[in-house]
Amino acid sequence: MSKSNLNLLLLHTIVLIFGFTGILGKLITLPSHHLVWYRMLIALAAISLYMPLVKVSAKAGKRRVIALLVTGMITAAHWITFFEAIKVSTVSVTLACLSTATLFTALIEPLFFKRRISVSEIIMGVCIIAGLGMIFSVETQYALGIGLAILSAFLASLFNVLNGIFIRSDKPSRIALYEMIGGVLLISIYLSIRGDWNTDFFSVSGANWLWLLLLGTVCTAFAFVVGVKVMETISPFTVSLSINLEPIYGIILAWFIFGAEEQMNFGFYLGAFVIFATVFTNAYLKRRKLRTS
Repeated sequence: MSKSNLNLLLLHTIVLIFGFTGILGKLITLPSHHLVWYRMLIALAAISLYMPLVKVSAKAGKRRVIALLVTGMITAAHWITFFEAIKVSTVSVTLACLSTATLFTALIEPLFFKRRISVSEIIMGVCIIAGLGMIFSVETQYALGIGLAILSAFLASLFNVLNGIFIRSDKPSRIALYEMIGGVLLISIYLSIRGDWNTDFFSVSGANWLWLLLLGTVCTAFAFVVGVKVMETISPFTVSLSINLEPIYGIILAWFIFGAEEQMNFGFYLGAFVIFATVFTNAYLKRRKLRTS
């Protein structure tokens, strides 16, 4: 198998892993902020062990370290709102709404890269909002979950744009290292304020430990590092298009694993289809623009 084909296989494996993250969020019975603290701490330990093996130093400039720590805090907030959305609604609702990250990226990216917002992206944004409206009109009992998922999508688009800047001049493992530290620090401060450092916090069942270890190592540390590495032979467009499959994979997995509790009304699937179709159309138009420029 060629390196290109191997990386393509790895890419879709990673996207499937990302889709499984939502499943783990439902299986793990810990509160969302506890879950994310353990996730980031486990990922931090895994990355710390990995970096010496590939001879990547943790040394970085003070300003870069601060920027990465803050981005890690944004990542932590994204994951907390993501898992909380799953707990108060469903995996399917959360993943469908998370697709709105494309809209937020279209609005945020021009601010960082100093370019104009395109008309086509505004039209795509209106279509995504229409799709959300369809979902909300038939799944009103999940209003809180929808709101949290949309907030999570905004935070995801923000840290993805920031990581897009960092990756130009830094190693993915070093970026991940400091971002995990930033997330652990933020949640630790929050836990201290709440007074959550007690025996209940550290009383984690065997099943939860199993899912947490899978989430922290495979779904976080491994997926992050390998997800950047595949870009050596795969175009950013292919990577972006493939990652858009995450909610679809996740919804299908949730349907098979959780059955009836993940089955939605027709209006939900219609709204989800509008969102997914818009996301893929946006990716296609960007690809076409790159070819003609």
